[in-house]
Amino acid sequence: MSLSVKILGCGSALPTTYRNATAQVVDHNNQVYLIDCAESTQLMMRKYGVRMAAINHIFISHLHGDHFYGLFGLLSSLSLMGRKGQIYIHCPEKLQYMLESEYSPLDLSLTGYDINFVPLSYNDGLTLTMDSKNLEVYSFPLHHRVSTWGFVFREKERQRNIIKECIPKYNLSIAEIVKIKDGCDLRLEDGTIIPNNELTLDPPRPKSYAFVTDTIKLQSVVEAVAGVDVLYHEATYDNSYEERAAQTFHCTAGQAAEVARDAKVGKLIIGHFSGRYLSVSLLEKQAREIFENTIAAEDGMDIEI
Repeated sequence: MSLSVKILGCGSALPTTYRNATAQVVDHNNQVYLIDCAESTQLMMRKYGVRMAAINHIFISHLHGDHFYGLFGLLSSLSLMGRKGQIYIHCPEKLQYMLESEYSPLDLSLTGYDINFVPLSYNDGLTLTMDSKNLEVYSFPLHHRVSTWGFVFREKERQRNIIKECIPKYNLSIAEIVKIKDGCDLRLEDGTIIPNNELTLDPPRPKSYAFVTDTIKLQSVVEAVAGVDVLYHEATYDNSYEERAAQTFHCTAGQAAEVARDAKVGKLIIGHFSGRYLSVSLLEKQAREIFENTIAAEDGMDIEI
């Protein structure tokens, strides 16, 4: 199975001509999931070849404009494109009211598809917000000026891979193959037990990705993202602005790296950069001093997990 992320925007609140505000897509086996939707997100989708009509689930972290103002236009465009079926928006509860209030006075309707709002939970720790055949998505609370959430995408454990030579060797039936792939041992007619580990190989390890946006540094985030393959963590400021970061409920590059180090993640992607930075090489350098496997996000960047 494949899991990848495309960065559609890695800037913070104030627009710039060189960095779009927050949006990214997660692609899992050609199923496309959108995280946040800043202004111009649909233009970035066009620019980078994202299949807009393939999006069935949208995850909105919080109700600051640089994370969701593009949603109004995107939903309208999908309607104009003849979009069919269901769309699920996992979001703060107030967003449903805001969207309905936006369209109603203008006598607009989104035809062709249904929107299902999935409110994010205020519970501490991980809360399952999406469950599909091969993938689970969890939300968890952050600490910002408004209610804010992060997300963890985790592949489900796959069935074990049966050793092909064992099928003719033991004349396995379809029913026996299914049980063996589920982890069962094989009992022969004479009562001999063939252990499962002699019949199968371990499946590939499930992949995982975590998205952490606007927040102060939190121990609860370390626990929520522990061990993920790739962590995207906001790093709005360089380390010299630690006081400013605290005042605005954001993180520095060093703080993001400390979370990655303590959570023992595989790779750290820093983003949500302040518009004061034309180059973010300093932030990347500061993060790498604490967590070496760090890269700074760029609009259009692809991350294979």
